[in-house]
Amino acid sequence: MSKIFNFGEVVKGYKVKVINEREARAGAGILFLFALLSFINCIYTKNILITQIFIWAFLGEFIIRVLINPKYAPSLIIGRFMVNNQTPEYVGATQKRFAWGLGLFLAFFLFGLTTLFPSTTPIEEESLHNVLIGLSCMTCLVLLYFEAIFGICLGCKLYNLFNKNSNNYCAGDLCEKSSTHACQKISMTQVVVLVLFFAILVVVFVRYTSTSFLVN
Repeated sequence: MSKIFNFGEVVKGYKVKVINEREARAGAGILFLFALLSFINCIYTKNILITQIFIWAFLGEFIIRVLINPKYAPSLIIGRFMVNNQTPEYVGATQKRFAWGLGLFLAFFLFGLTTLFPSTTPIEEESLHNVLIGLSCMTCLVLLYFEAIFGICLGCKLYNLFNKNSNNYCAGDLCEKSSTHACQKISMTQVVVLVLFFAILVVVFVRYTSTSFLVN
């Protein structure tokens, strides 16, 4: 039973149990995709059924991750399959469990709002209940997006903020690094290019919307 109810892997050379960050990012990407699709479907159809089904699956996923063993979480099994030929990037299991614990809390919260105590207000109408659902969904999407796209575990950062030690094993060795590599520093020229790019987009958007308004 101890092999089933376990969190993290014992890997030679690491002082604490670890999780493969590549698998975690892949799993976050899978969940982000389905979360986004269910959220868009809810907005477009004004029907919460698909979102409810996703929340049930999301809750089951994080119950397995946090309370049983992440090895058996469906998205992480698929993630392991997809990245099995890549060199593992190990991070500390403790901060990962804390971060996924936040995900479990959000999953329970959304499950309560959508299934245990559903609103009688139509989904398209603004109410405190619907606002809470929307904000919770957006929080989940942001956390999953940062994990999958940028490799930034915001929950892990929160944990490390209050638990600074040499055995955290953060993704990208962020816990050990004190400065950015020279080749990764952002120059003033890059900043100017970025600002000009978005300024042009804003001008085009304003002109297009104003023209469309005049035509209508």
